[in-house]
Amino acid sequence: MNLRSLIVPVMVVLAGCATPVRAPVVAPVVVVSQSTWRQVDQEIVAASQSATEQTKIYARGAMDYWRMRVYQLTEENFIPWFSSYWTQEWLSVKVSWYSLSAKGEQDASAKRLAAYLLEQYQKRVLAPVAVEIDPDAILGLATAFYVDILQEELQRISQRHGVPMAQLNGRIQKIPAIALGPPPARDASLYQVVHTQPLNSLPAYAALIEKIHKAGGDKGVDSTDTAMAPVAKRASQRMEAEMAPRGAASAVAAAAGKLAGALISVGVAGIRAIIQANDRPDSEALIRASLGNTFDKAWMKLVQNPTSGVMAGTLYMAAQIEGNLAESADVPSVSSGGGAVDWSPTESTTQQTVP
Repeated sequence: MNLRSLIVPVMVVLAGCATPVRAPVVAPVVVVSQSTWRQVDQEIVAASQSATEQTKIYARGAMDYWRMRVYQLTEENFIPWFSSYWTQEWLSVKVSWYSLSAKGEQDASAKRLAAYLLEQYQKRVLAPVAVEIDPDAILGLATAFYVDILQEELQRISQRHGVPMAQLNGRIQKIPAIALGPPPARDASLYQVVHTQPLNSLPAYAALIEKIHKAGGDKGVDSTDTAMAPVAKRASQRMEAEMAPRGAASAVAAAAGKLAGALISVGVAGIRAIIQANDRPDSEALIRASLGNTFDKAWMKLVQNPTSGVMAGTLYMAAQIEGNLAESADVPSVSSGGGAVDWSPTESTTQQTVP
């Protein structure tokens, strides 16, 4: 029994060894004609153009929402704070200090007050809105939206022409989507762009976003000093004009003794409150007009500028993809409504024609 019990497992093992090992299944290579590849390239160009138009609609909607929230919080948070009696009193103290430390500098009070008001605007309006959405977020979301649409279209193109996805992937590995090198890490093919998740983990994409930020410069919506300048100038002039009567009233109050002095001080404070209340509608109108005009200009630039706006990432990649496919697809070089993006005279994008 012991011998038979050993023989059976050995035979099973030997039978298993005799079974031939199956080779891995390799997808057959489909012969794709040049005319089919030309059609594929044409449809990639068309897909890029369609994706760009859809992304423009998405980005514009997101920017409209951002602008609405900025205006809403300006009305709810900033204007009531600025117009309040105690804020005006505090600003008067600051203007007094600015005037004393001006050392002859022209409009020093207005300039320093504008900087302070900008700081408060950032704190009370722009920062809270940025928790929900801001132009930087919209830039990234719009570019990812474009890439997602393009990826879906590539799947459809593969099925429509009977080109295996593996072969189409080989094709799109030759199509530059980002070309900012050297070094090579600043370059990426269409294949890398549509297969990297998340997109911001791709080094070339990070380099592209950095380029867009540099093209926009240091001045953004949150540092538009021209918006606060007229508001601050008007406020500082009014407050400086009030300083002389305040000083005279304080001297009279001191000479009149504690009781009378207190009554005089209360009376002067009441008069200041009335003056500020009367000035409030004009001040608020000035804030709305100044902030609104400057903000609308900044908003329009963010929407329309092809090198530094929220569509800059999409337009750059579309120009690269479509430009590099222009010759092989027998279509004009198109940049999806934005024009070829010329970053700088010495560091322009490079295009390589796909064979």
